[in-house]
Amino acid sequence: MAGVFVTGTDTDAGKTVAACAILVVLARRGLSVAGFKPVAAGAERTPAGLRNADAHLLRAFSSVPLDYEDVNPVLLEMAIAPHLAAQAAGLELEPGPLVDCRHRLGTRAQVVVTEGAGGWLVPLSATSDMADLALAIGDPVVLVVGMKLGCINHALLTAESIHGRGCRLVGWVANCLDPAMSAVTENLETLSGMLGCPLLGCIPWLGDAPMEEKVELASRVIDGDVLGAALATD
Repeated sequence: MAGVFVTGTDTDAGKTVAACAILVVLARRGLSVAGFKPVAAGAERTPAGLRNADAHLLRAFSSVPLDYEDVNPVLLEMAIAPHLAAQAAGLELEPGPLVDCRHRLGTRAQVVVTEGAGGWLVPLSATSDMADLALAIGDPVVLVVGMKLGCINHALLTAESIHGRGCRLVGWVANCLDPAMSAVTENLETLSGMLGCPLLGCIPWLGDAPMEEKVELASRVIDGDVLGAALATD
């Protein structure tokens, strides 16, 4: 049941685009893939019920047929921190049932790409957080770094916590959030030297392009050989 856990330096770092691009890259390499968004906070009411846009995209870019609930077992309507949204909904989130959902997906696809919610340490409850879930799932971690002022500090702190929690950081993706950012190349070089894992790709600033287009463009810059080698060492 191979897989990868995609986390980010912050909310809106670009996890969804990167996770979907990884799905596309792996599918092009002939692997069956499934996207997984264990917890999503923020939903729209649709004729089919509540739906989260990120989970919808992960489902769309999966290569195996999945029901929405397979991809996103816990959907919280309020777009706030998951533990607060869960409290508002009268729920108590714990990693165990979510790990079971991940394992079931692993019987239907060769690779499961899990996207966390928010950043690495976002709480799930008073006693657990997203890092606990990643550790319980056991998949190697890919870090999405939102390239903007302060990204070096955010990335290094997140990487330190990933290692400290006993997870394995196998690669990182740079996602350019600020078209006016200075010294992008120098920041990439600094992070590549300090994170201690391969850069899988640098997603350029894509502005207001539709999400499907962003995923397609992002998939072109993710190095499938480097990604495959990183996952093969798991």
